[in-house]
Amino acid sequence: MPIVTPDLCDDFPEVLVVEPGFRNFGGIDAFGGEIVTVKCFEDNSIVKEQVGLPGNGRVMVVDGGGSMRAALLGDMLAEKAADNGWAGLIIYGCIRDVDVIARTKLGVQALGSHPRKTDKRGVGDLNIPVTFGGVTFEPGQYVYADNNGIVVSAKALVTA
Repeated sequence: MPIVTPDLCDDFPEVLVVEPGFRNFGGIDAFGGEIVTVKCFEDNSIVKEQVGLPGNGRVMVVDGGGSMRAALLGDMLAEKAADNGWAGLIIYGCIRDVDVIARTKLGVQALGSHPRKTDKRGVGDLNIPVTFGGVTFEPGQYVYADNNGIVVSAKALVTA
């Protein structure tokens, strides 16, 4: 079943809708899956660690504090995520290497792009509730994203 967020909103009015402001950057426009959360600020150490693990069709939701001063995802990490079976990443912050990421078989939504990489200090949290865009993302919930927006559900709404 294809992911179309307006249809999900119509069929499941209980879904939470993330406030607009995200842009689609990945080679896959519509994606979704079970949520894994990362909370980090201008340090993508945990993102790098997680994309190296099997994604099993999940979506990494990264709360970067909305920082527009550095990129939390670049081409090498995006390619690693795609190779390891992640469905996508939603980043409350920036990415870089947008032309390569646009050709990568991975869903990627973020606030914008920035050419500077982050520091690697090993700082951040994994699988804790994160809140941005008017929605709290809980590990184990489900998120769906396309060019229309991002929705969150307590249960799986789309089957492969």
